[in-house]
Amino acid sequence: MSLLKTKQLSAITVKEICEHADINRSTFYAHYTDPFDLLEQIEEEIIADVNAYLSQYNFSQEEESLQMTERLLAYIASKYDICQTLLNENSDHSFERRVMEVARTFLVKSWTENNKMDPDISEYASTFLIGGSINIIKQWLANDMDQSPEQIARLINSVEICSKHND
Repeated sequence: MSLLKTKQLSAITVKEICEHADINRSTFYAHYTDPFDLLEQIEEEIIADVNAYLSQYNFSQEEESLQMTERLLAYIASKYDICQTLLNENSDHSFERRVMEVARTFLVKSWTENNKMDPDISEYASTFLIGGSINIIKQWLANDMDQSPEQIARLINSVEICSKHND
């Protein structure tokens, strides 16, 4: 992650990773094929954690949705360096796309079940809301988390609630 803060992934060598991690090349290659594989596995671990978090909650209840958002932001805060690096403007945006797909899966399902919304329209609405929410989170991380997870969760949920009421 420290190398990704200053360089594009394509410019990072296995040698640099090994020097930073204080491991030898054979140890690296025992676990990863290249730097792209390493990053993909890190992203996959975070996505699996996010999936586990989101699976625990019922989106049909606004109060539980707020609690889920707060816990998710607390998780992001606990992984501040990693999330800030993976979501920064210099990244290749693959992590952001993966997060959007996970969130869309949960959000579209909730909207179509709870609001009888057409799934085709729900897909557009979810893209708008999830994209905005991710940008709020990116700004929050860029501002060194100057607001609490609870404050940011209320902001994100208030935007979502307003859009539901305007359907």
